[in-house]
Amino acid sequence: MTDYYELLGVSRSASQDEVKRAYRQLARKLHPDVNRDDPNAEEHFKEVTKAYSVLSDPDKRQRYDLGGEAAVNGGAGGSDPFGFAGFNTFADMMDVFLGGDPFATRTRQRSRARRGGDLAMRVTLDFTEAVFGTKKEVRVRSAVVCKRCNGLGAEPGTEPTTCSRCGGTGQLRTVRQSLLGQLVSQTTCPNCSGSGREVLSACTSCRGDGRTTEESTLVLDIPAGVEDGLQIRYQGRGDAGQYGGPPGDLYVELRVTPHPLFRRRDDDLVCTLNVPLTVAALGGALSLETLEGTEQIDIDAGTQSGMIKRFRRRGIPRLDGRGRGDLVVELSVETPIDLNDEQRDLLRRLAQLREEPVSAPSGASFFARLKSSGR
Repeated sequence: MTDYYELLGVSRSASQDEVKRAYRQLARKLHPDVNRDDPNAEEHFKEVTKAYSVLSDPDKRQRYDLGGEAAVNGGAGGSDPFGFAGFNTFADMMDVFLGGDPFATRTRQRSRARRGGDLAMRVTLDFTEAVFGTKKEVRVRSAVVCKRCNGLGAEPGTEPTTCSRCGGTGQLRTVRQSLLGQLVSQTTCPNCSGSGREVLSACTSCRGDGRTTEESTLVLDIPAGVEDGLQIRYQGRGDAGQYGGPPGDLYVELRVTPHPLFRRRDDDLVCTLNVPLTVAALGGALSLETLEGTEQIDIDAGTQSGMIKRFRRRGIPRLDGRGRGDLVVELSVETPIDLNDEQRDLLRRLAQLREEPVSAPSGASFFARLKSSGR
């Protein structure tokens, strides 16, 4: 009985790459086209090719190691009149003799690993959290690696095997005749999605997917200075990948609730401060409750509505970490509306001293109103 390992000149522990290199060397040396004067060259080449077709396939190699040649083909020797039994495609043949297919790019077997899907959610922050940043706990339902099969998708004790439909190539070839001759098309195997491996005994927990769905709590680090509508990408927080693939990402859209006093203008923090008429006229100091505590605002005498007090670097932190905006206080002079008689008289006296026309008290005579108007 022929020993395939001995025929290729490799040890039983040889890797797939070592088997392929040995076959390449022998195929170039023994091919009938190279040895036209040797009547045994074709037969020897066929034996080497047959050995390679078995040892290059992990499934066939395992059966051969356990039961020899009979375990691979049931004791019947196959025939290959052209000596190409070891080649899965024309590209394989050209790879041996020419180092590559000169007419097409060879299709490589896909990895079985698949990247996990991305997740998206919306998170609501209050205004202060958006300004200064926070850590937010959220509940996320996502795909995680199956604990029963460790992500393989196969029942414990089993593992994925060579795809029965494509023979492990990950591709299906179709040959049809046309006016120009044979047309060969190649498509991804739908049975294994191009990986060349299939699960015969699916895990009962994940049903062969390699993942299960769980709900978990994530702690999201929200940076300072975010604004309403901003989307943040958290890398690797999405669904787990399949069969060892990388995880997807989590995209979080932020919603910021308005503040009763403050609003945002670019990186500035803006608010309106009502200034009593007397303070605006005579000057003074008013207290303002900011996001960082109480601030004393000095009001200059003669302050008008629309004037601004600006406090440098007291606004919203910039997302790039380069400083902060300003705190902008817009002053609005407040006209009193709930005056008593004494206060009204004082204001009328002031108006007379400033020769400013004001309305006469209600119920006053025509001459009193005329006097009050300064005429």
